[in-house]
Amino acid sequence: MTEITKQTTIGEILDADVDTAKFFLAMGMHCLGCPSARGESIEQACMVHDVEVDQFVLDINAFLAEK
Repeated sequence: MTEITKQTTIGEILDADVDTAKFFLAMGMHCLGCPSARGESIEQACMVHDVEVDQFVLDINAFLAEK
């Protein structure tokens, strides 16, 4: 998968690496399997869960780069 951006959907990230689920669970997003959650962008999810989106994207990309 190419680099994650704010517009990348949760589903795309989980499909690329299921181990990224821990980042979403840590922000309080526990319904990762529901269709609406999978279709949300990172930006939308961070806004709803009051998480700083730029740092979240950096963290996910760093995690994926280490694999």
